[in-house]
Amino acid sequence: MQFPWLGCFKLIGIVLLCIAPLLLCAQTPTVPAWAQPGSATHTQVAPPSDFHRETKTVAEPAGIFEGRSDVGSAVLPGSASYDSASKQYTIHSAGYNIWYNRDEFHFLWKKMSGDVSLAAAVSFPDTNGYGDRKAVLMVRQSLDDDSKTAFAAIHGLGMIQLAQRPEKNARVKDMEYRIGGRGRPGGESPDSLVGVFARRIGLQKRGNAFQLYVSLEGERMHPFGSPIELKIDGPFYVGIGFCSHLPDKSDTAVFSNVVVKNSSGKVR
Repeated sequence: MQFPWLGCFKLIGIVLLCIAPLLLCAQTPTVPAWAQPGSATHTQVAPPSDFHRETKTVAEPAGIFEGRSDVGSAVLPGSASYDSASKQYTIHSAGYNIWYNRDEFHFLWKKMSGDVSLAAAVSFPDTNGYGDRKAVLMVRQSLDDDSKTAFAAIHGLGMIQLAQRPEKNARVKDMEYRIGGRGRPGGESPDSLVGVFARRIGLQKRGNAFQLYVSLEGERMHPFGSPIELKIDGPFYVGIGFCSHLPDKSDTAVFSNVVVKNSSGKVR
């Protein structure tokens, strides 16, 4: 007995096999040239002012945080976990940058108002990650990729940063600190300049003033540099985040001894 409809199923199967690769390609966003990291042959530039991706949020508590978001939706989804025994937060994220007029990073957050104190120790398990990857302590007006924001960051090679995006869709501006010393372990000679990776960073919001705090070698946290002024209306988003600085490659940051307090003067 012949079943003519079997031929139809075979034809449908052949069509699906042909278009499946096209469907997979369509589901993977193309990484534009401006998003590629800087190198000897490429200069990273600002994204087009009208380029934005909708943030993807999971209302799933992790430790002291209420939810997590892929701000700017990097082409690879981010993830995060909390270890209650070690009280450590681990964030996995791709993302081209937290910079210019939009951001791509994974963000653990809680909504707050008023004065805020944040602090954390940060480590990068992969010692070969991109040098400009950055872990941030952040106060953010919204979860949009171009939100007004203030943040303290520590980069993969140890640079410390206090930055702000003063208005929605504006370019970030900052102060950057690269710290080193001589006669330290790791130098080729006593005169070699050896970089210092801060043991701990903090961010304090007091009114409209945001102050960077640092502990370089385990000393008590102390103000570092001048504060910035930025008005962010409550409720706003407060939390920790990470960006690999590679648009389509994930990396990892670990945040330890995280402090988030709803008052100033609590950075420690």
